Amino acid sequence: MSTLTEAPPPLAPEAPEPKPPKRRGRWTPYWLLLPGILWLVVFFALPMIYQASTSVQTGSLEEGYKVTWHFATYWDALSAYWPQFIRSVLYAGTATVLCLLLGYPLAYLIAFRAGRWRNLIMILVIAPFFTSFLIRTLAWKTILADGGPLVGALDTLHVLDVTNWLGWTAGDRVLATPLAVVCGLTYNFLPFMILPLYTSLERIDGRLHEAAGDLYAKPSTTFRKVTFPLSMPGVVSGTLLTFIPATGDYVNADLLGSTDTRMVGNVIQTQFLRVLDYPTAAALSFILMAAILLMVTLYIRRSGTEDLV
Repeated sequence: MSTLTEAPPPLAPEAPEPKPPKRRGRWTPYWLLLPGILWLVVFFALPMIYQASTSVQTGSLEEGYKVTWHFATYWDALSAYWPQFIRSVLYAGTATVLCLLLGYPLAYLIAFRAGRWRNLIMILVIAPFFTSFLIRTLAWKTILADGGPLVGALDTLHVLDVTNWLGWTAGDRVLATPLAVVCGLTYNFLPFMILPLYTSLERIDGRLHEAAGDLYAKPSTTFRKVTFPLSMPGVVSGTLLTFIPATGDYVNADLLGSTDTRMVGNVIQTQFLRVLDYPTAAALSFILMAAILLMVTLYIRRSGTEDLV
């Protein structure tokens, strides 16, 4: 018998690969970003460029200013007003530390112990925002008035003896002293410290505290090893939100201080609005911005965290 071999059936033609569907709306994110980018360009980048050109100009208001690339204005401004720079950093740093010492316990209370009172306490924290910055600062002129109850209590507790020794008050007077300026800065910027701290503390998983307790860790050890390290993003964010605007602030020093407590913000305001020395004012602004940027960069690197709330 002969065996018949049949030819294999022809293969079916391969189906063409489907074309990837066209992505619709791929430009939508860019269109959504466009208003914000335009806002930054018009109200941030262009004024920065204009101020940069102003800082290297020479001339007068009557004759007009011309760009002559006079970079010596920066050195002249820094040489003349370096005490105000040091004073601004000192006042802002002190206020930031006080805000952290006052704000961390309150943020901890809101996050872990407030219970049903949490919303009420949060409203009280942001209540100062319901009125203007100027009115809040003027209120401290009454609180720190000579012969007032607060000044009398500080004198009775001999707190003024310590502040007099530090040079932050003069006799039994608190108003128009460095202490008054620091009090105003601390009060006005305290909510900027509490809110990031609360947000960071609220994210901490409560089971971590329970695990630490199961391992026989004391409450102080739990705070030092668990709570505080995990809240570092809030600490960094709060200190930045407090220190940066406090350094350039001029309202508190103007209303609560004296000529001996002038900060660099007061100098910039005077140069712009009274002396009308625009190049010096612009140079001071850029020196302040560069100094803050350098300090913030070093601080973030030293803090050991890149996560900001």
